[in-house]
Amino acid sequence: MKISKKRKEALSLFDSNQSYSLTEAVEIIKKMPAPKFDPSFDIDVRLGVDPRQANQMVRGVATLPHGLGKTVRVLALVTPDKEQEAKDAGADYVGLDEYLDKIASGWTDIDIIVAVPAVMAKLGRLGKVLGPRNLMPNPKAGTVTPEVGKAVTEVKAGKIDFKVDKTGIIHASVGKASFDVNKLVDNATELVQVLQKLKPTAAKGTYFKSVFVSSTMSPGVQVDIKSIPGI
Repeated sequence: MKISKKRKEALSLFDSNQSYSLTEAVEIIKKMPAPKFDPSFDIDVRLGVDPRQANQMVRGVATLPHGLGKTVRVLALVTPDKEQEAKDAGADYVGLDEYLDKIASGWTDIDIIVAVPAVMAKLGRLGKVLGPRNLMPNPKAGTVTPEVGKAVTEVKAGKIDFKVDKTGIIHASVGKASFDVNKLVDNATELVQVLQKLKPTAAKGTYFKSVFVSSTMSPGVQVDIKSIPGI
């Protein structure tokens, strides 16, 4: 397979057999040739857990101190008495039945859905549409709550929901590659520290197997987990 000129340049900036401090890894990514758009800055954390075991599932939320650097489109599925609260908090779409019908017809032009508990029974029929897109509201992620205004405000400010995949890896975007180094380091550190707090008691051996950072379309750079504060 032919390697493009830009990828060769990116690969020349680091040793794929070496791990770097988080700050060094971020600096390397930022030096790589950039595409014509502002790519996401991503982190992939391989955990020493078995997601097939219910007591080793890792899922939660993290509020990134510097946000995601993008507009988060929020749909609030609420009862009429909560509509104004959701609108005041900045929800892009507010309602219930009309949006359920749109989703059933294939509309998913949103990033996050926030819902009040009373409407969740109506969402069950949309599980096959929302589930694969990670859009189904979940109490553990704070997106099913009577405090809908607070939930909308938090996700707009940079609150992310993450879940370990079937191979034991957490994939998450923690900003934009255009962010300065310190902001990306802060956001990535926040996520890893939250993962540390969520370590299942049933998980044995090494919890953090590996950590890589990358931007959209770039190669990944391995991070020395010991370089991350609090780990």
